[in-house]
Amino acid sequence: MIVSNDSITMKPPYQITSQILNLISSISQKIGEVNATYLIKNNPTLRKQNQIKTIHSSLNIEGNTLSEDQITAILENKKVLGPQKDITEVVNALKIYQELNQLKFTREKDYLKAHKILMTGLIENPGKYRTKGVGIMKGSKVEHIAPPSENVPYLMKDLFSYLKESSELSLIKSCVFHYEMEFIHPFLDGNGRMGRLWQTLILMNEFPIFEFLPFETLIANNQTKYYHALSQSDKEGHSTKFIEYMLGIIDESLSELLANSIRKLTTNDRILIFLENNIDEFSRKDYMKKFSEISSATASRDLKNAVELGLIEKSGDKKTSVYKKL
Repeated sequence: MIVSNDSITMKPPYQITSQILNLISSISQKIGEVNATYLIKNNPTLRKQNQIKTIHSSLNIEGNTLSEDQITAILENKKVLGPQKDITEVVNALKIYQELNQLKFTREKDYLKAHKILMTGLIENPGKYRTKGVGIMKGSKVEHIAPPSENVPYLMKDLFSYLKESSELSLIKSCVFHYEMEFIHPFLDGNGRMGRLWQTLILMNEFPIFEFLPFETLIANNQTKYYHALSQSDKEGHSTKFIEYMLGIIDESLSELLANSIRKLTTNDRILIFLENNIDEFSRKDYMKKFSEISSATASRDLKNAVELGLIEKSGDKKTSVYKKL
């Protein structure tokens, strides 16, 4: 937990484990692969699908009953039948994602603004810190008693001071903020979705891919592990276990994104992405190194189409074929 002493802000406690180091290395490599292939940039349909998945998963964790199809319908301004509370939650979530690029992760007033947008029509005084004590229940048992409400403003101020710490890796900083915010539990409701949203915003600042990475889907698929990681960190007094858990979720999400995106790219998508690399001369083997998921027959079809479209020219025959960009 952050300890505040007037002008002194202590860094939230955690340990760097070998698991954390390995996950950071793996995540960094996969982010590089995503950026190198322009997967998100070239696939607006995938961007939309992933945003819907993110909203569906985050709200599903909080008990929302609407399906991805219903969320898509709301996004397209179609009428949807369902509980009004659930519909309001989706409308609010869509609004905040439209404004995400205008929010600064280091600004506390933006954080309160985001909570107001997310929770308008759902609770009293959205965008305001709680003025009552809260405890998190698990069944009939009190799982966590949050700090007194009078401590919330300065605890959150310290947490936002930590976000401005430039020496911290964004991957770790985002996990630490997520855990510490859940520990403080600054709002009467909406803490879970705010923790996940703000982690996304912190990561987006350095890696734009995170705006469209639906890592919350994996959390929703096994919520027990999410709450267990929070609970373990509570008991140990530092966020190490939660950092390990969240980095694992991010790593797995990137693996899924890479696998699914390559399968969904069209012939033209693949050709345009490949030619972005300024390769003047290449073979079918070079092309397949870029898209290892496709078969040799698919690669041949892609290259044949590119020749017919006048994007490249071919010389040689069969295995000795060489292609040049026009």
